[in-house]
Amino acid sequence: MAPDEEEIYQEHVLDHYEDPYHRGHATHCTHAHEDDNPLCGDTVSIELNIDGQGRLQEAWFEGDGCCISQASASMLIERFDGKMVDEVRRFTAEDMLELFGAKLTPNRQKCCLLPWRVLQAAVFSPVEKADGDSGEESQS
Repeated sequence: MAPDEEEIYQEHVLDHYEDPYHRGHATHCTHAHEDDNPLCGDTVSIELNIDGQGRLQEAWFEGDGCCISQASASMLIERFDGKMVDEVRRFTAEDMLELFGAKLTPNRQKCCLLPWRVLQAAVFSPVEKADGDSGEESQS
């Protein structure tokens, strides 16, 4: 990779790290998952609002860790906000590394792939409603 191209990728990564896309919490969360990388301590949690047609109406992340894990979470959320769950399921680890852009060592690839793993799990992880049974059964 040419030095100019590498600089562009590094700037792109820093932009996502310093000014992340949808870092925070979903206003109406239907699906969520959290995981970590035990080797380095990076953590990522993703909250989604998936509508009845399978569209990600909201996609947000929170986390703590290195620039790579947090920037890749931002890139991933930006990529799939408003997209269909089927698109998320088809998105591979190789696709994630390509989206990130910068060349990474195998250990650093694990940092980049942590948000991808969390998103893949989140689409299969509905959250339970805290107030789900208050109202109907309290008519005694």
